[in-house]
Amino acid sequence: MSATQMAGLRLLFFTDPGEFLAAADDYLRADPVGCTIVTTHTHRLLSQRGAGIPQSDRDWWLAVVDDSGAVVGAGMRTTPYAPYPPYLLPMPDEAAVALAHALHGRDEEVLAVNGALPTVDLFATELTRLLGGRAQVAQHMRLHELGELTCPPPVPGRLVVATEDDLELVTRWYIAFTGDADEQAGRPRGTSAHDAPEHEELLRRLRAGRLWFWVDETGQPVHLTGANPPSFGVARVGPVYTPPSQRGRGWASNAVAEVSRQIQVEGARVCLFTDQANPISNKIYAALGYRPVVDMANLVIVR
Repeated sequence: MSATQMAGLRLLFFTDPGEFLAAADDYLRADPVGCTIVTTHTHRLLSQRGAGIPQSDRDWWLAVVDDSGAVVGAGMRTTPYAPYPPYLLPMPDEAAVALAHALHGRDEEVLAVNGALPTVDLFATELTRLLGGRAQVAQHMRLHELGELTCPPPVPGRLVVATEDDLELVTRWYIAFTGDADEQAGRPRGTSAHDAPEHEELLRRLRAGRLWFWVDETGQPVHLTGANPPSFGVARVGPVYTPPSQRGRGWASNAVAEVSRQIQVEGARVCLFTDQANPISNKIYAALGYRPVVDMANLVIVR
């Protein structure tokens, strides 16, 4: 662990996911929906470490601590694909500015940042002031939580759990998911930086039973929905993917509704992210009972 001091606040950097979770426990539990990306990904990396899977030496986690010792902000840099954007949760404005100075002082190149507004905007603005260039929005995201589930009109078929035998199809649809989402949001295909899960990670998700197909009346898979295991009592749905030839038939609405219902029956809260530029998905989830929680953004720094 390393620390950066400022008036009234400290930035504590961790390289051990377990140490970060212990330090930030109260902060993460206070808003488990808003913190879902950090908690689910950190628990996943902690599990991988326990299984002997090496962790990238570039990974770090951040806790912002006030004079009383309370954590008042958090973040991480664990993204496995270039340009490795940090992910920032809400924190005091001065902490976001100080973080830009701290990473600049560590000669840590940052070409993108994701997370909660206005924190990411303040961070990127200060970083570009230090280094030059400008920050621009790559995506506006919105986090939603399910209230009372409203079931959609039923369609033929049913939800089935994907298995290891489905690995090839699941991999293809994962790869297609982000590119298709770009097109649906009016962006050039490939605009959104992403990396399909590695072979072993997809196998882990399949073995955990957290990926589902909607199959039509003939038993043919026509849609894929996934969900993370609950972390701090919250499970996040995603990806949600329907191949172009199968869209507009209600598969996604029914699959997401049934997956969401199952998660609620398990006793967990349910959330998901939408791209604000994609009116179709936003309309679908609103109709199911998902309500906005917080707006987030993915920013890129152009020099």
